[in-house]
Amino acid sequence: MRHNPVHEPQLCSRFHQAIELIGRRWTGAIVFLLLKGPSRFTSLSEAIPDITDRMLSERLQELEREGIVERTVVPETPVKVEYALTKKGRALASAIDAMAEWAHKWIPA
Repeated sequence: MRHNPVHEPQLCSRFHQAIELIGRRWTGAIVFLLLKGPSRFTSLSEAIPDITDRMLSERLQELEREGIVERTVVPETPVKVEYALTKKGRALASAIDAMAEWAHKWIPA
């Protein structure tokens, strides 16, 4: 009887980059909320427990640089700023839905 050799793990660099980006603290929550529609900074800040304005601002800027979130300035008085997912950001919907489904099954309420 032959024994199968131990599997040598290999990490896909694209997967690693994606999981590190989306897995950063607060990022999943931001994407989750923006999947419901565009939102203003204050609404996001109020919806995410314990996030500081500085951290929310940093994460939004990072997601904007990655092409996942777009920031739109609405020229009203006072000026309104809205954040929305781009096509690339909306493409995360099935991954976020799968995480939500997993969480409902495995994470205690």
